[in-house]
Amino acid sequence: MQMLYDSDSFVVVHLIPDAVAGDAPRADVPQLARHGFEIVDKRSGKEVYLDGSWAEMFQQIILGWQLNAPTEEEVESTLERYSGLAQNPVLVH
Repeated sequence: MQMLYDSDSFVVVHLIPDAVAGDAPRADVPQLARHGFEIVDKRSGKEVYLDGSWAEMFQQIILGWQLNAPTEEEVESTLERYSGLAQNPVLVH
């Protein structure tokens, strides 16, 4: 797990399964493990988990941020669009 962003409004965490983190394949780890991103909207107390094609699209956004160093307002605006998908209440974080 890697914290990518933390502000007063949002937290973004990149979740990387052990099987992808460079370890040799193990029988107890699913072979189709995928990485994902958790976006927590602190204002609403809800989170959304992006995996599969959603995670791939979000990864492209992050790569763009690394190249162009967006302002905090630009990052928050992008995360605001994803917060509409947040349905799961954050109980313990």
